[in-house]
Amino acid sequence: MTRDGAVEVNETKQTAERISKREQETDLQKTPEQQAAQDAAQLTTPIPEAAPFPSAPFTASKADTGTAERIMGHLDAAHTRKASKKAVQKAQAEMAAETKSSRLKFTEEELSAPELEKYIRKSDKAADRLDAARAAIPKEKKLVKTRTFDEATGKGKNRLHFEEKDKPPGFKEKANPLSRPTQEAGVFIHNKIHSVEKDNSGVEGAHKSEELAERGAKYGARKLKQGYRSHKLKPYREAAKAEKAAFKANVDFQYHKALHDNPQLKSNPVSRFWQKRQIKKQYAKEARNTAKGIKSAAEKTGKAAKKAAEQTRKAAAFVARHPAGVGVAVGALLLFILIMSGLSSCGAMFSGVMNGVLGTSYTSEDSDLVATENNYAAKESELQRKIDNIESEYPGYDEYRYDLANIGHNPHELASYLTALLQTYTPQSAQSEINRVFDMQYTLTLTPETEIRYRTETRTGSYTVTDPETGETSTETYEYEVEVPYEYYILNVSLTNKPISSIAQEQLTPEQFEMYGVYISTSGNKPLLFGGGSPDTGASEDLSGVQFVNGTRSGNTALVELAKTQAGNVGGYPYWSWYGFNSRVEWCACFVSWCYGQAGLSEPRFAACQSQGVAWFTSHGQWGARGYENIAPGDAIFFDWDLDGSADHVGLVIGTDGSRVYTVEGNSGDACKIKSYALDYACIKGYGLMNWN
Repeated sequence: MTRDGAVEVNETKQTAERISKREQETDLQKTPEQQAAQDAAQLTTPIPEAAPFPSAPFTASKADTGTAERIMGHLDAAHTRKASKKAVQKAQAEMAAETKSSRLKFTEEELSAPELEKYIRKSDKAADRLDAARAAIPKEKKLVKTRTFDEATGKGKNRLHFEEKDKPPGFKEKANPLSRPTQEAGVFIHNKIHSVEKDNSGVEGAHKSEELAERGAKYGARKLKQGYRSHKLKPYREAAKAEKAAFKANVDFQYHKALHDNPQLKSNPVSRFWQKRQIKKQYAKEARNTAKGIKSAAEKTGKAAKKAAEQTRKAAAFVARHPAGVGVAVGALLLFILIMSGLSSCGAMFSGVMNGVLGTSYTSEDSDLVATENNYAAKESELQRKIDNIESEYPGYDEYRYDLANIGHNPHELASYLTALLQTYTPQSAQSEINRVFDMQYTLTLTPETEIRYRTETRTGSYTVTDPETGETSTETYEYEVEVPYEYYILNVSLTNKPISSIAQEQLTPEQFEMYGVYISTSGNKPLLFGGGSPDTGASEDLSGVQFVNGTRSGNTALVELAKTQAGNVGGYPYWSWYGFNSRVEWCACFVSWCYGQAGLSEPRFAACQSQGVAWFTSHGQWGARGYENIAPGDAIFFDWDLDGSADHVGLVIGTDGSRVYTVEGNSGDACKIKSYALDYACIKGYGLMNWN
């Protein structure tokens, strides 16, 4: 049975006759001219030696004979295509192996040279490591389509086959369709809890714990994903590392081969350096561009090495023949470079100074910086108010136990963090971020606790006594003590303060944290913005001969004498560390608060002049504007250096002689000093009036 129908073959007579009544099919893929040429070629084609017929000629009809020979031709073509396909696959595999090979081919002369033995061994070892690293890269099978042509028919065919290739590095994130709805539901639930948690300390504590657990779970999941990706990318890193080592080993071999072939280069260090540089560039270029792999690159690099060696030898000979001329040319070149660098140094210096100042300054407007700081200080004041009212808001406890960290922050730390993260910001754009930072900095926990305690109670008992003589009975009473258990209710109040510097290290990227450090070290080139002290670098003033005029308000001379003994302290460590800061801050307000604390006062206590100090005195009705005449020793005096309406510095009033006010100030040029000012001095913002009665 054939494609054209049933064919009867007589092996004795060697005849073949088509016996099917069905019309023969026409090959519609060929033109009539192609079909006729193929039939003619098949008729003239001899029967293959492997055919099972004797040598007698066929007696079949011309059509049937053509059909039988066409069948044999198709079979022979199929065998040819199969063999051709295998040969192509073998050639592709050999070409891929040759392309991926990292091994140099050494000649017998190179292998027998003792000077090159060490570098040949290193090159082979590096090639072995590279081949092993490439073999460790995960593989994947790719379906590849190839186009082949039948030379006999002139027809093209597409064939599909699988090829094993290196799996490219990378990860495809699988989108979770429930991710977005889950996030929105979580945000909605958290917002609902936030709106009611202030009314119930238990709910608030549980919510804070749940949020902390969520952050920990997200952090852990992120670290696991990073570790998984790092593990998956390890074979690719190892392959890149091995490829770099093989490249270096092959370049070293070519370099020492060039020295072996050109001994005159060994005595000239400049020639050796230039030679190795040229070999490395040529080898990298050929290894990158050639399609024949490392072997062709090595051959071309060797030729380039010989050429470079010849050029170097000619250059050395020219220098040897004209030493004076070369010396003059080198001197003129050095002089030109010196003159040009001198001319450009002034412009570069000015540009560098300007770029340094701009790159280390806060980028937001001063008003926005101060307003944002005031918003953060207001949140701290509200937190302090909440702690002060805990016993009235949570009544019914037998005892309140407090473990409270200091409430306060370095304004420059907050401004540096926000600038590094947001660049330029306003109070509105930074509000969500300061809320987040505040929640990370302060953690207030209220934990109810019940203890079983015992108290001694006196009770009365009775017993009956019978008189043995009369038989009469009487009742006697007595007292006794018993230990009675009862429940003792305790509310534990805990406040932790995490420094903003620690928050910045956790939340910022390495580049952002580097900029944060720059802003901190320079205070954004605005050290006095948040009440940073006084720029006065002069010495303390002498109070001898000053006649103080006493007012009607009583002051605290003991406090003033204590403050005066601190004159000369530099850096303010005793004051800002007492306040609770872990590193130096602008400490003029810390000094005033420290003095009040040494006098036994818990408030006013402030670290920022405008947002905390002035706010406290005005809210308590204890503020006097500039020109207030009845100031007393121990009052606070606030200064506004740039006259923008915001206090920049604070000190303590020693007294007045009627025309000048005398002060003791912290952080005046980074030191404690005694100073004096005219009572109508424009930079005096006002006075915080202390009530010592």
